[in-house]
Amino acid sequence: MRFVLRGHEPRWLAPALVLGAVVLTYALTAGPIRAAGSNPVAAYQRYVIAPLTSFSSFGEVLLASTPLVFTGLAVAIAFRCGFWNIGADGQFIVGAIAATFFALNFPDLPGAVAIPLSLVAGALVGALWALVPALLRTRYRIDEVVTTLLLNPVALLLLQGLLNGPWRNPSSGFPESQTFASGYRFPHVIPGTRVDLGFAVALVIALGLWVVLSHTAVGLRMRAVGLSPNASRFNGIAVERTLLRSALVSGAVAGLGGVSQVCGLRGQLTTEISAGFGYTGIVVATLAALTAGGVVLVAVLLADVVVGSESAARVLQLPPQMGKVVTAVLLLTVVSLLVLRRYRIVLRHPSKAPTAPTAPDGDQRAAAPISAGGGR
Repeated sequence: MRFVLRGHEPRWLAPALVLGAVVLTYALTAGPIRAAGSNPVAAYQRYVIAPLTSFSSFGEVLLASTPLVFTGLAVAIAFRCGFWNIGADGQFIVGAIAATFFALNFPDLPGAVAIPLSLVAGALVGALWALVPALLRTRYRIDEVVTTLLLNPVALLLLQGLLNGPWRNPSSGFPESQTFASGYRFPHVIPGTRVDLGFAVALVIALGLWVVLSHTAVGLRMRAVGLSPNASRFNGIAVERTLLRSALVSGAVAGLGGVSQVCGLRGQLTTEISAGFGYTGIVVATLAALTAGGVVLVAVLLADVVVGSESAARVLQLPPQMGKVVTAVLLLTVVSLLVLRRYRIVLRHPSKAPTAPTAPDGDQRAAAPISAGGGR
């Protein structure tokens, strides 16, 4: 058995592989769910179906998907151009820090000023956090996987230093900031739910990214650079400039995700502000094939399982960690099966040794291979 590169991918293949991954995930996790004392069918009804059956619970799904949409889009922008940004988590954190700086030092600003100011600050700081790895890549050919990854713990240490130092809550004494003033809180955009302005901003960015990548020359250059930098450079595309711009936009989008988290759901800065959203965004972008619409769908799917796991823990007494197990197995199976989009499996059968050809005069002659220097 061996893998052979596909010449053409059927349209039905990707949906079929995703469906196969769902079935395989159910088969692999049914045993642990049964061992935890629950019916797998009832558990999956809580994990997947129950969060979508009411307006309020679906709102919780959209709310939980918001940070994943931001980080997934940030990673998709960078990866599409061939800039392997593993630092979306750090960019997410510094974006939240930037918004918190203005919320703590200028608490009396009205919402019409405070919210745009927070968004601009988070985007700028997120872009600046991505600037150093981008310059090291474009000017000195230093691998951005290492530099962006190493900046994540730096951002986390900066966050912990601020919350255990000057920004510690003076009322509670806990390592968290004061609650933001009302001017810095995102308004709710869907009545009857907690879905706030952050989700709307994420959808606008997703729509803009889809337009840029699919219908503009900028998107065409980004795809060309991501596929073949040398060929793009030969055709006159400024590869380094395209990489730099993509990295900065990626960092800005991740920074906006941090702003959405502190000004929306949290209302303050805490040490758990990220919860690994940047790393999950890499998985979201990969499963979405680096497309904007796919990022939104995958983020909503993962958020659906997260919200459903809370319901399963409450109703079926399943451990909350079981939802993470289901999500992890689903991601692994999807990533594994999506390899078949580019490759097909070929079974090799043992074949008989070729028979020596018969010469015209009836003599059996062995056909010797022609050497490199034996021809004329």
